[in-house]
Amino acid sequence: MSKPTRTGEGARAGTRAGTGTRAGAGTGTRAATRTSARTPERTPAPDGAVSHGVIRVHGARVNNLKDVSVEIPKRQLTVFTGVSGSGKSSLVFGTVAAESQRLINETYSTFVQGFMPTLARPEVDVLEGLTTAIIVDQQRMGSDPRSTVGTATDANAMLRILFSRIGSPHIGSPGAFAFNVASVHASGAITVERGANKSRAVKATFSRTGGMCTRCEGRGTVSDIDLTQLYDDSKSLADGAFTIPGWKSDSFFTVRVYAESGLLDPHKPIAKFTKREMQDFLYREPTKVKVEGVNLTFEGLIPKIQKSFLSKDREAMQPHIREFVDRAVTFTTCPDCDGTRLSDEARSSKIKGISIADACAMQISDLADWVRALREPSVAPLLDALGATLDSFVEIGLGYLGLDRASGTLSGGEAQRVKMIRHLGSSLTDVTYVFDEPTIGLHPHDISRMNNLLLRLRDKGNTVLVVEHKPETIAIADHVVDLGPGAGTAGGTVCFEGTIDGLRTAGTVTGRHFDDRAALKTTVREPTGTLEIRGATTHNLRDVDVDIPLGVLTVVTGVAGSGKSSLVHGSLVKDPARRADVVAIGQGAIRGSRRSNPATYTGLLDPIRKAFAKANGVKPALFSANSEGACPNCNGAGVVYTDLGIMAGVAAVCEECEGKRFQASVLEHHLGGRDISEVLAMSVAEAEEFFGAGEAHTPAAHRVLDRLADVGLGYLTIGQPLTTLSGGERQRLKLATHMGEKGGIYVLDEPTAGLHLADVEQLLGLLDRLVDSGKSVIVVEHHQAVMAHADWIIDLGPGAGHDGGRIVFEGTPADLVADRSTLTGEHLATYVGA
Repeated sequence: MSKPTRTGEGARAGTRAGTGTRAGAGTGTRAATRTSARTPERTPAPDGAVSHGVIRVHGARVNNLKDVSVEIPKRQLTVFTGVSGSGKSSLVFGTVAAESQRLINETYSTFVQGFMPTLARPEVDVLEGLTTAIIVDQQRMGSDPRSTVGTATDANAMLRILFSRIGSPHIGSPGAFAFNVASVHASGAITVERGANKSRAVKATFSRTGGMCTRCEGRGTVSDIDLTQLYDDSKSLADGAFTIPGWKSDSFFTVRVYAESGLLDPHKPIAKFTKREMQDFLYREPTKVKVEGVNLTFEGLIPKIQKSFLSKDREAMQPHIREFVDRAVTFTTCPDCDGTRLSDEARSSKIKGISIADACAMQISDLADWVRALREPSVAPLLDALGATLDSFVEIGLGYLGLDRASGTLSGGEAQRVKMIRHLGSSLTDVTYVFDEPTIGLHPHDISRMNNLLLRLRDKGNTVLVVEHKPETIAIADHVVDLGPGAGTAGGTVCFEGTIDGLRTAGTVTGRHFDDRAALKTTVREPTGTLEIRGATTHNLRDVDVDIPLGVLTVVTGVAGSGKSSLVHGSLVKDPARRADVVAIGQGAIRGSRRSNPATYTGLLDPIRKAFAKANGVKPALFSANSEGACPNCNGAGVVYTDLGIMAGVAAVCEECEGKRFQASVLEHHLGGRDISEVLAMSVAEAEEFFGAGEAHTPAAHRVLDRLADVGLGYLTIGQPLTTLSGGERQRLKLATHMGEKGGIYVLDEPTAGLHLADVEQLLGLLDRLVDSGKSVIVVEHHQAVMAHADWIIDLGPGAGHDGGRIVFEGTPADLVADRSTLTGEHLATYVGA
C-alpha cells in the first residue's frame, strides 16, 4: 500500500518517528480509502494528522534545559540517557509528564480542581502529540506507621472482603479485619426534626466493629519511654528542665504551656512534685488553659511525646530527632497482637486454618498458591482478582515480600515496582508510561525480567519513556535521546537522537562509556582485622555467621530480597555496640524545601556566615535568607508567590531584592570582595578556590567544598534549591555530607543509584580514597563494576525471601568469577568477559 505524500515539518517529524509514524501513516491511508469509497465528497485528513506519531517538544527551558527541541516516537520504547544532572528528568518528568498531567487536571470541574494540586505550565514553547501520562517514579511510599504493602495495593482490601465472606466464625464486615479501623460503640438520644416546630427524641445505638488492636492502635509495636531523656528532674520547669529537641523556653505550645498552666509549680524541681502533680505532668488528659490570655491545651508529657514523635515514621524524621527517639524510646513488639496489628477477634476468624494475620505474614508467592487452592464458587471473581494481583507481585520480582511489610521500609526500587503492580494487567492502550530508573535495586539477574515488562507495555500500543543509566536496559530501546554533554549548566542540550548502534558511534559521554567494563583487580588489599557477626536472624537471615574484613572494600551482593540489607543494617548499623563507629549512608531521599540548598544541607553555610560576620563585625544571622537578613518583601524566598486558586500559582522575581533573597543593607557587607548573594551563586569549584586562600580563607568551608568536589559535584551552584537537583546529584550530596562524620566503618547502600556510567568510575576512585585513608568500606551493591573493583565479596542467596538468607559465597571477585556457583558469579563473569 502506498503512503500519502507529505510535505513540511509534519512530514519530517513523521519520518524521524520510525514505527510510530509508519503505523500512523498506514492507518491514515486505510481510513482514507474506506471513507472515500463510502462518501467520495469528503476531503482527506489534513497532513498534520499523520504527524501525530510523535510527541513533539520545542523550546523546553525547564531547570537547566537550553531550548531543547526533540521528537519522541509514540508506541515505542524511548530511553533517555546522560550524566547525572544533564537534564533527563527535567525533559521527561518536568516537561512532558508535567504538561500531560496539567492538561488532564484541567478537564475536571473547577470544584474538583480545588482539591487537586495546582500545576504550572512547564517553560516550553510547543508541546504537541501528548497522551495521558502514567508516572512510576522512585519516590518512597508513604511512611505512615500503619501503611503496609497490602494497604498500599488492592491486595489487603480484597483479603478483608474474602475473610468477611467465608471466614469462620463470621465476625462482621471487611472493616472488622482492618487494623486501621477502631471498634466504636455508642448509644443515646437523637433529635428527629419532622416538619415545622416538630421534633422528638429517639433512642439510638451505633456500633462498628474494627480490627485494630487496642493496645498498639494498629502499629504492631508499643513504646517504652525513658523519662530521664525527656527532662532533668533536679531542675524546675522555669530553670530549663526539658531536654527534648526543639522545646525552647519561650515556646507557647511546649515549655510555657507546662510552666504557666497553673496546674504545676514552675519553680519546684520535678523530683519534688507531689503524686498528683506528677500524674498531671505525665498523663493528664487534654485540658484547656490560658497562657497570657491565649487559649491553649495542656496535655500530659507522655501522650504529647507519643503524638508529636512516635506517631511518625522513624525514617522520615530529621537526624537529630531520630537520634533523640533512638535514645529515649524503646520499641517492642506489641504483646497483645504479637505484632500483627489486629485484634483477637479479627485473628479468630479463619479460612482452612489460616487467619488474615497469617495470610498477610506469608511470603506473597506462598500466599498466591494458597489463594489458588481455595475453591469457593460464591467468591470466585474475588479469588481471581486477588490471585492476579498476587501473581503480579511474583512476576515483577517481589514475591519475597509479605503484605504486612511496612511500606516505609521498602527501598526506592521496591517501592517503584509496587507502584507498577496496578499497571501490569491494565487494558489501557495509547498511554505514555514514564519510568525513573526502574532497574534501581535490581540484581543483574532481575533486570531482564524488568526489561520484559517494559517491552510488554510497549507491545500493547503504549509509549514508554524511561530515564536510565544501566546499559542492559538502554540496549532494548527502540529510540535513544542522550542529553549533556555535561551536568548542570554544562548540560541541558540533546547530544544524540537515534538507535543504540548510532549511540555507540556518536562520540557522546554515554556512547564512549556504553561498552566500558571494569576489570577484575589483579591484586587485592589485605584486611587489617575482621568484624564478627554471629547468629544474625534479622528478617529472613538464617542464623548467619560471617566475618567482614576491615581495612578493605567489601561488597555485599545477592538478588533483591536475599538479605543483604538485613545483614549489614541489622547487625552493624542498628547494633548499639557498634553504632558509634559506623557511618551509614542509606537510600533515603533528601528532604528539603525550595529554601534548602547544598550550602544549608551540608552545613557549609555556617562557616561562611561566621566568616562574613567576623570580617564585618556583625551578627552571623544577618547572612541567612531564612533569618534576620531575609528580604522583608519576599521573606528570603527570592520570588513572590501569588495564589490563583484553582489556577497554577504565579512566581515573580522579587522587585525589592531582585531575586538575591537578602536585604540591601546585608549586601553592603563583603568578604574577599564578594557579598553573600554572590558567594551563594558560585559553583562548588569556584567557592573551593575562593575559600581556599586569600582574605576569604575559611578552612571549615573549604573542607566541605573539598568533599563536594570529591564526589563530582564541582559544577553545582552552592545556593541552588534542592528541589532542582536530580536523583544522582542528591545521592552524591548525601555521600559528601556523611564523609565528614567521624567513624572507622562506612556502610553505603547502593551508592551507584542515579549515577551515569562515567560517574561510577569517579565513585570507585572515591571508595578507594576512603579505604586508603584507613577506613573500612562496606557496600551493598548490584552494579557489576563495583563488584569487580571490590577486595572481598560476600554473596547472599541463593534466592529471595525464604529461599535466601544464607551466605553462598565469600572471597575475592576473581574467585567468584572462577567459581560461577551463584547467580552473581555468572553475571559478573559475563560482565568482565571471563
